Amino acid sequence: MMQVAILDDYQRSALALADWKCLEPGVQVKTFPDHIADTDILARRLHTFECVVLMRERTPFPKLLIDRLPNLRLIVTAGMKNASIDIAAATARGIQVCGTETLGTPTAELAWGLIVALARKIPQEFAALKRGHWQSTLGIGLQGKTLGVVGLGRLGSQMAHIGAAFGMKILSWSPNLTASRAQEAGATFVTKDELFSQADFVTIHLVLGDRSRGLVGAAEFERMKPTAYLVNTSRGPIVQEAALIAALKARRIAGAALDVYDREPLPAGHPLLALDNLLVTPHLGYVTAENYRLIYGQAVEDIRAFLDGKPIRAINSVAARVA
Repeated sequence: MMQVAILDDYQRSALALADWKCLEPGVQVKTFPDHIADTDILARRLHTFECVVLMRERTPFPKLLIDRLPNLRLIVTAGMKNASIDIAAATARGIQVCGTETLGTPTAELAWGLIVALARKIPQEFAALKRGHWQSTLGIGLQGKTLGVVGLGRLGSQMAHIGAAFGMKILSWSPNLTASRAQEAGATFVTKDELFSQADFVTIHLVLGDRSRGLVGAAEFERMKPTAYLVNTSRGPIVQEAALIAALKARRIAGAALDVYDREPLPAGHPLLALDNLLVTPHLGYVTAENYRLIYGQAVEDIRAFLDGKPIRAINSVAARVA
């Protein structure tokens, strides 16, 4: 019997959102709602499992961990890319890695929720109202404001289209962006410096890599208007955390909203949590019932296909091994 571990099932929803019973009787599934960061503890927990199902990059799978899991045969990850898995180490061990599709809309929807919340000061007004206060802040409108989109791929293009519907002027920049590509998305291509100096809202939609790590730092915050806001729903390390904290403490910018962090889950007592001009959410960009149904449903398909000796949505080229 194959033992399957579903990791980081924070909402305890994985079993209800897919037909895992269709894998019985040859598969036994166990979910873990807690996050384990310690490699020793995690290796002991997963020692007997032949398959692990990962929700994106919540739990990294480096070589150090992979080499300590002698029974592991299959890794299924949400999405077709997971930078936290050492694919080479898995392949060397003969471990099949498969992925799933993901929906393309939830993160952009959350980013717009954060922008509207910042502009209209919704969290502050909600908290004040619960304390008995009525209309204690003055928000701003979005029409006529400038949206700066850093990264104009699938998500960035959605942000541009929605921004245009709000009546905003759309600027965009990324290392590989061209003027014609920006125009196709309804944006104006500008330099990085121009985007940060002109935008009222800067929203980040880049893949984390060598060129994007630390891309936004003290120099960019110095260029931003004191009335401008930064929103990051992409990856935490794209923004230099210390520089952001300093800019917010000094009121160099009006505020920011983050859904992603250098370390996740964000530990209690983190300096970010003490800032009154920062809105934070616990990496909710992809967290919707519709996305989970797709991810876990395809994870079930991946496991069945692997057991049938015909892996699907394969990320590496390890040959299937039948149970």
